[in-house]
Amino acid sequence: MNLPTAFPETVAATLQEVAGLRLRILKALAPVIVGQKEVLDEVLVAILSGGHCLIEGVPGLAKTLIVKSLAQTLALDFGRIQFTPDLMPADIVGTEILEEDRENGSRRLRFLDGPIFKNVLLADEINRAPPKTQSALLEAMQESQITVGGVCHRLPQPFFVLATRNPIEQEGTYPLPEGQLDRFMFMIRVGYPDGAGELEIVRRTTGPSDVAIDPIVDYKTLAAAMQLVRALPVSTHVMQQAVDLVRSTRPSTAESPEWLRGLVRYGAGPRASQFLVLAAKARAALHGRPCAEVGDILWAAPSVLRHRLVTTFSAESEGISPDKIIERLLGEHAPRRA
Repeated sequence: MNLPTAFPETVAATLQEVAGLRLRILKALAPVIVGQKEVLDEVLVAILSGGHCLIEGVPGLAKTLIVKSLAQTLALDFGRIQFTPDLMPADIVGTEILEEDRENGSRRLRFLDGPIFKNVLLADEINRAPPKTQSALLEAMQESQITVGGVCHRLPQPFFVLATRNPIEQEGTYPLPEGQLDRFMFMIRVGYPDGAGELEIVRRTTGPSDVAIDPIVDYKTLAAAMQLVRALPVSTHVMQQAVDLVRSTRPSTAESPEWLRGLVRYGAGPRASQFLVLAAKARAALHGRPCAEVGDILWAAPSVLRHRLVTTFSAESEGISPDKIIERLLGEHAPRRA
């Protein structure tokens, strides 16, 4: 797939290729993943945007299977780290070892890659590791590199962290640092399947299974699609909607509604505005549209904002979650869609 240098007639065909990729990926995953189409769409949007995802859900909802299967369809190098309370930073990024040359007896330090050196890294149950280990991912997530012994080591490209988190178990878990949470483009909630979906899951997983997932996208095609997302235009009106929505989450700004100021201590930062626009562009491309719309901003808002709002004690005591606050904000912004 070759990217056009401008946006003439060839763009329509290029966009249709990207939209076709989405349909082919969903079709390839259908024999393995039951339902969860919305989750798959969100992860695809994050990948085309070059962002990382935090996937939250109770055990048994195929979070790990979704990530692993998607990596297979994209022909990306996949790695998994099972986070545990005794996991150390060196267990993730790698370490230097002292190596002796048997011929002349000289010694030198040699760096051994850690499991982070993959295109798609599944950080399973990321909240089980202590903050020091969680923070070892920060440089990798932001800069696509790690530093050991004062030497920078570039990570393979593209590089995505798809982390899973169990929201109900508190024993032996640690809260994620706010700085790390902000590096995740999306926080995706995985819910229970409906009755028909659960029946299909049981049927598929209790009998013979020989389903194989074949790669359907090569690196060149994926890289071109990611470049196209960056190249898609966004109108000032749509971009302003994203900025206004994010600014409305901050209780100290004029855009913030009066009712929110007693519920939120800290709102989302500028990175949320950036991610909203990128997500809108990626969603437009995946649906074959040449430009992002306000509806794309509103679609991405819950997953972009929910982990960036710090609520007050009053909100927590009344059971008002960030999702409820975002839902009300979206209701106020939705009429502006034109």
